[in-house]
Amino acid sequence: MHVELPEKRYYSIGEVANAFEVNTSLIRFWEKEFDVLKPKKNAKGNRKFTPEDIKNLELIYHLVKERGFTLEGAKTHLKENKQQTLDKFDIIRKLETVKAELLKIKDHL
Repeated sequence: MHVELPEKRYYSIGEVANAFEVNTSLIRFWEKEFDVLKPKKNAKGNRKFTPEDIKNLELIYHLVKERGFTLEGAKTHLKENKQQTLDKFDIIRKLETVKAELLKIKDHL
């Protein structure tokens, strides 16, 4: 899944949930379950996600929703192989972008 978000310093939980096409409750749940997610909170307590948080959410989404990991399996995988997993995920994301562009070109032909 490729997430389309504008370039900003902070994203609201609603923007993040819409980009991932999930409920805000799932984002809050993942925040509690995964230590890598640490969104900032303003005075009202509203969560503000940084681009780094978005990358971590993309990785969690990939592991849990696309690859079928359990939550415990995803936590373990992130703790043991975080850098290796991030490298592989970045390659997969770039390849998906290339694929989407090629499909657009094919449709225009």
